[in-house]
Amino acid sequence: MTVKEVLQSLVDDNMVDCERIGTSNYYWAFPSKALHTRKHKLEELQKQVSDAKHRKVSLEKTVEKAKVGREGTKERSSLLKQLQSLREERTKLQAELEKYRECDPDIIKEMSESSHPHYLTICSND
Repeated sequence: MTVKEVLQSLVDDNMVDCERIGTSNYYWAFPSKALHTRKHKLEELQKQVSDAKHRKVSLEKTVEKAKVGREGTKERSSLLKQLQSLREERTKLQAELEKYRECDPDIIKEMSESSHPHYLTICSND
């Protein structure tokens, strides 16, 4: 790498400042700037950690509230089993209904309208 490339890389990383004065470029870096940048980043990360901890506590409280009334009783487990069997039956019925979809009068009408739109518009004007 040339010196110019290294300097540009440092400027891009905000480790070195650059100012154009006249026809010359002046580069400088203060040790306190790097320290300030690190402190700022540390504060930002600490804030993120704090926010995450608060969110975790809030979510744990929400989970505890959601668990109320969902204790594992016999009645609840039987209702869950019944719900599961009804869902399975619904899925089977929907699959069977899909088999007979081609014979649905509304679908047949839509198919005929889409295949002969001009004919139907002429016939509907009579």
